[in-house]
Amino acid sequence: MSAAISPTSTSPGTGHAARTDRLTWGLAVANLVAQVGIIATGGAVRLTGSGLGCSQWPMCEPGSFTPEFHAETSLHSLIEFGNRTLTGVLGIIALALVWAVYRREPTASRPASLRRLVWLPLVGIAVQAVVGGITVWVDLHPAIVGSHMLISLALVAVSAYLLVRLRAGDAPPRPVVERRVRLVGAALAVVGVVLLVLGVITTGAGPHSGDADEPYRWALDPAFISRLHALAVWAFVALVLVGLALVRSVPAARRAWLVLLAVTALQGAIGYVQYFTGLPELLVGIHMVGSGLLVIALVYALASLVTREDEPAAAPTA
Repeated sequence: MSAAISPTSTSPGTGHAARTDRLTWGLAVANLVAQVGIIATGGAVRLTGSGLGCSQWPMCEPGSFTPEFHAETSLHSLIEFGNRTLTGVLGIIALALVWAVYRREPTASRPASLRRLVWLPLVGIAVQAVVGGITVWVDLHPAIVGSHMLISLALVAVSAYLLVRLRAGDAPPRPVVERRVRLVGAALAVVGVVLLVLGVITTGAGPHSGDADEPYRWALDPAFISRLHALAVWAFVALVLVGLALVRSVPAARRAWLVLLAVTALQGAIGYVQYFTGLPELLVGIHMVGSGLLVIALVYALASLVTREDEPAAAPTA
C-alpha cells in the first residue's frame, strides 16, 4: 500500500515515521462508526415509539435483562433492546481502543494529551447509559431524550477529533490560516452548536417524542422552533461559504470545507423536504444520522485550520 493512503503513515512526502498502527486506527474508526450508529438506532427507538419498549433499566423487564419472548411480545421491545445492545458493543470497542492506545506502539509513546483523549468516548458511553436509565424513569421526558441525542453528537465530535489527532503530528498546534479565518471558524463552531441544539428541540416539539401514546409532550410551537432552526441553518451556511472563500489558497483546508458545504447542503435539503412532507419517519431518521455526519465534517473543517507538523527547518544562508 502506498504511503499516500496507508492509515499507518503520514501525509505523502513528510518523511516522518508511522504515527499509529493498523489495529489502533481500525478501532478508532470503528468507534466513530458505532457512535453514528447509536444515533441511528436511537432514532429508530424514537421514531417507532419504542422508547418504553423495555419498561425498566438496567433490566429490560422485571427480573430479566432481555425482553420476554411470547405471543404478545411487541416489536418495540426488540427495537429498544437492540439499541441497548449496541451500547454494550460500543463500550467494548471503546475499552479496546483505550488498551490499544496505551499498549501498542507507536501510539503508546506519543504525548499524554493524545492518550487522555481516548478516555472521553468510554466515559461518555457510561454517562449515556445513566441518561438512558433516567429517560426510562421519567417516562421519556423530551428534555432528557434530547440530552441523550446531544451527548451522542458530542461523542461523535470527540471520536472524529481522535482520528484527526492520530494522523496529526505531535508538535504544538499552529495556525495555517490568518486570524480572520480562525475567527470565522470559531463563529462557525458556536453557530453549529446552536444549530444542533435547536434541531434536537425541534424534533422534541414535534410528533416524534419516542412515546407512541403521547407524541407531543413539549409545550412549544413546532413551527416557531422550526423557523429558528432554519435561521441557524442559513447562518451556518453563510459562515461556511465565507470560510471556504478565505481558505481557497490552502488545499487541505479547501477540501475539508468543501466537504462541509456538501454535507450541510444535503442536510438542509433533507430538512426542508421532511418539513414540507409532514415529517415522515424515514426522512427524520436520515436527518438525525446526517447530524452526526455534519459534526464529523465540521470537526475536520475546523481541524484543517491548524497543523501539528514540525515547522520546516530554515534554509542555510550563504
